Amino acid sequence: QVQLQESGPGLVKPSQTLSLTCTVSGVSITSTDYVWSWIRQPPGQGLEWMGVIGYDGTTYYSPSLKSRTSISRDTSKNQFSLQLSSVTPEDTAVYYCARVVVSTRGGMDYWGKGTLVTVSS
Repeated sequence: QVQLQESGPGLVKPSQTLSLTCTVSGVSITSTDYVWSWIRQPPGQGLEWMGVIGYDGTTYYSPSLKSRTSISRDTSKNQFSLQLSSVTPEDTAVYYCARVVVSTRGGMDYWGKGTLVTVSS
């Protein structure tokens, strides 16, 4: 079955770069049926879409985060990664990776469990 698992440091210092990896099993990230997304949820707030990487490696980012966000992939490991630079405490959130079904124009059918990243000195 399809599974997504986020991994990375749970604590990042201000001004540093947050790096997370999503390991996907049960489906190839190069399948043309899906693209792969990062979403976050700050404490007490709603979900915020951060960006997506397509089956061909094309990326799209939220305009509000575009200057600080980079999404990449390692097809040999079936993983995709998030880097968020110059973090501040406002970037503290639970970070999720998710599968987006292309035919649904944005519907996310599988999610990782999420990982809490705290930005603090």
